[in-house]
Amino acid sequence: MKLELEVEGPKGGLLTAALLPSRRPKNSAEDTGLNHNGGKNSAVPIRTTTADLCYINVSGKQYITTHSCLEQYPLTLLGSPDKEIYWMPELKSYYFNRNRDCFESILTFYQTGREFRPLSVDDEIYEAERKFFRIELKARADTALSLGDASSMSPLCCEGDWKNTKKRIHRFLMDPRCSRWATAWHIMDILFICISITLLVMETDDNVKNMFQEGHPFYNYIYGLNILVIAFFTADLLVRFVTWPGLLNFWKNLFNILDILSILPFYVSLIAEAFEDPTVTGEVVELEQGHKSYVVLRVCRIFRIVRVFKFIRHSQDLIMIIKVVGHAKKELCLLILLLFIFSVSFGSLMYYIEQDDNEQFSTIMQGCWWAIVTITTIGYGDIAPTTWLGKIVGSLVLTMGIVFLALPMTIIVGKFSTVYEKEKGKD
Repeated sequence: MKLELEVEGPKGGLLTAALLPSRRPKNSAEDTGLNHNGGKNSAVPIRTTTADLCYINVSGKQYITTHSCLEQYPLTLLGSPDKEIYWMPELKSYYFNRNRDCFESILTFYQTGREFRPLSVDDEIYEAERKFFRIELKARADTALSLGDASSMSPLCCEGDWKNTKKRIHRFLMDPRCSRWATAWHIMDILFICISITLLVMETDDNVKNMFQEGHPFYNYIYGLNILVIAFFTADLLVRFVTWPGLLNFWKNLFNILDILSILPFYVSLIAEAFEDPTVTGEVVELEQGHKSYVVLRVCRIFRIVRVFKFIRHSQDLIMIIKVVGHAKKELCLLILLLFIFSVSFGSLMYYIEQDDNEQFSTIMQGCWWAIVTITTIGYGDIAPTTWLGKIVGSLVLTMGIVFLALPMTIIVGKFSTVYEKEKGKD
């Protein structure tokens, strides 16, 4: 059987091309209508043969599947004879100049009957690829019903699929590229982080710190803004907790722990105010230094600094740098070890040289501090040798610090560049 395809020529004429409906021989079990047991083909899976293999090349990457797997969905491009126009004899495969990530999800649909959207691809790009391969919702539903297997329908055809909804919400919160609304949500998150950090800094300024105390005209507005910021952070954290793939994996993520610590001081202060003794005048923060509530509140307020690290979640480059530092931990340990050896040895030597004539080197710890500042070429000048022998040793420390610390730094920089390029290529 041949299929004739009419294509408009360069001068308006029609060109006719004869296409074979399939690139496999007619002696396979499926073409003869018999399975390996000798009966008619049914829902019972048959043994895969070499003749049934189908080779598909997508932008240079080869995929191997079976014709029988694709032909389960005859309304789609790969399941119909229309795919023959993409056959390339030179490659001995069907060639599609399409997106690879999207095609892997599309091929998964043919293999499992379920749709799994790639997280790294924009929705508009995926929809364009899905339409190209003719995987429409109605077509998929009709095909699944015609096969008599309702479980093979895509999750998009099943309303109320909680697992699929969780994946969509999780992707919405974690990937700003998935849609415009996700981008707007991440921009709003960054805006609230900036507001939170601004309030944290202004609270310690003598010129405006009165605005954060009760009785000031702007106190209610600032307190309301702070509640709005905390409410947004709390809602974002709770939704991510509910939609996170695996409860244990949620606690393994460092950014989730930082998010909890960032909002913890607010709720601790509310609890402290709720249990505050009404006979004591003033706010909890104005209690005596020895009061337990005051100490707990001061310690918890330190964690508000963690909100600065929420910016890392929105920067792939910063996350990549953290990964690179993890890969170069051996080189960093070597650098720290060298710094420790030099600081202890030269700090102790300088202490014994300067202890009689220079009160600044009264302990070995002060000598180590001087050695670290000198080796790293910072040179605060708060401690300096006064004897001629101490100055000679100081010059030697400075020179050796430049030489010996420069060697591991070149190794670290080379490792950093190599790993950074690899991580960037993976991304």
